[in-house]
Amino acid sequence: MKNINLTVNGVAVTVPEGTRILDAAIKAGFKVPTLCYMKDLCNESSCRVCVVEIKGNRKLMTACSTVVSEGMEVLTNTPKVRAARKITLELMLSNHHKECLSCVRSGKCELQNLATEYGCDAKKYDGEMNSYDVDDATPYLVRDNNKCILCRRCVAACNKVQSVGVIDAGNRGFATRIASPFDKSLGEVPCVACGQCINVCPTGALREKDSVKEVEKLLADKTKTVIVGTAPSVRAALGEEFGYPIGTDTEGKMVAALKTIGFDKVFDVDMAADMTIMEEGTEFISRLNDPNATLPMITSCSAGWIRFIEFNFPELLPNLSTCKSPQQMFGAIMKTYYAKKTGVDPKDLAVVTIMPCIAKKFELSRDDESAAGVPDIDASLTTRELARMIKNYGIDFKSLDPKTAFDDPIGKGSTAGLIFGATGGVMEAALRTVAEVVTGDKLDNIDFKSVRGTKGIKEATISLNGKKINIAVASGLANARKIMEDVKAGKSKYHFIEIMACPGGCVNGGGQPIVDSATRNLVDVAKTRAAVLYKKDKKDSLRKSHDNPVVKVLYDEYFEKPGSHVAHETLHTSYVARKKY
Repeated sequence: MKNINLTVNGVAVTVPEGTRILDAAIKAGFKVPTLCYMKDLCNESSCRVCVVEIKGNRKLMTACSTVVSEGMEVLTNTPKVRAARKITLELMLSNHHKECLSCVRSGKCELQNLATEYGCDAKKYDGEMNSYDVDDATPYLVRDNNKCILCRRCVAACNKVQSVGVIDAGNRGFATRIASPFDKSLGEVPCVACGQCINVCPTGALREKDSVKEVEKLLADKTKTVIVGTAPSVRAALGEEFGYPIGTDTEGKMVAALKTIGFDKVFDVDMAADMTIMEEGTEFISRLNDPNATLPMITSCSAGWIRFIEFNFPELLPNLSTCKSPQQMFGAIMKTYYAKKTGVDPKDLAVVTIMPCIAKKFELSRDDESAAGVPDIDASLTTRELARMIKNYGIDFKSLDPKTAFDDPIGKGSTAGLIFGATGGVMEAALRTVAEVVTGDKLDNIDFKSVRGTKGIKEATISLNGKKINIAVASGLANARKIMEDVKAGKSKYHFIEIMACPGGCVNGGGQPIVDSATRNLVDVAKTRAAVLYKKDKKDSLRKSHDNPVVKVLYDEYFEKPGSHVAHETLHTSYVARKKY
């Protein structure tokens, strides 16, 4: 590929042909602000915040879309450029409900930060403003178009990355707004609750439905024993909310914070992930050995993915594993085995989870998720909500003991359960157990690296007792759709498929800390967070679900064996075909 030589603010830089000015500026060491642009997602050139001067050009050009040319001289920070950016920002603020002090995104709002940086006058262009009703019709997401700047990142995430397509820009000119088909609420369209739209929104126009007050009410109820369980990937991201770099493991501090808040017990959902592997692995082996069974079998851990298949491929629901997700298994185990063990009535036991996902707020309300006659899970908080709760309680997160451990007896999970947080982790954990169960031999190498990494679709072939097993891993629902179309058409060669709704897996879930576009230009967020999980896995001595002593006790004392009647009644679920409109 031909190289192009240019200067940015007088700094010489060489980049490949086809490079945009924005990327050339980054390489030269200069920041160019963006609002509509986000790497690998959206390049609308609509916000005009990234304009730069090019020597010899009369017009300012957008750095996010203008391609470099030989000898180009770019100026990113001249008075003319700064004045144009300031006017653009002030015009955005003129039609923006400026409720910054009460906005969940205050301090992490890209519009707010740029307005501060450029010294904007928020009232300079005061006049007519659009006013919209807030859409809070779902149990997991709130859309407030009064704070929308029409960057269309959410549209790109929903359409391009997830292939869900329930939002787009409607109307024209001043009346343009982001809307769902037929002006329906998000609760009336086939939204899958993945939350990727929230992750890319630069303002507070999209946010998760807050459940903090609900949890605080449970904690204040003296008749309740309140247990909390944390998902694998929360520990790999929570620190970002307190100033730690992306990719910092804050497991101990997270546990200490939850204990300080006042939960009666703090457990690790990794344990329930191990139980998922025991049940799912048994189910897969059973299907492999039954010539009439439905294959490929597809994992059922991702709540957003479950909504997606129910809406888009209902005829393939028999391919889903019947296992509940780790969140729901955790609740079911707490409300049955743990309640019996501790002598607590399940009605007096409240189970809260901390999840990287907003779809979990919907999942807890699904049918067939109440093993003890009461809901398996009472409330679910995102990583972001937990961070806000820690701050509200006045806890100095950085001063907490990093070695604080989960509670016994159900606080122990294997690192096979831990790597559920990364795309490919469920498959690798399953293979570690299935391979040993089928062959009867200990694996010399339990690292199935072919299913690791953030590539959208990964595939591999393994041998089990001489039989070749084709597997696939997909993250991001556009990639899932590609695989499902082949399954639907009878073209699939796979026996076992893992699907996660969020690109990169749960580490990049819709409830994880927000990462601004400038950082995403430089850091592979999902890969960096996933590295936390794989690092812990590599160092740990308990790396297989079936070796977890807690799992063995659970089966010995209550669930009998994987796939038993009691296990099926408690730890498995069912699905429903959903109408799109």
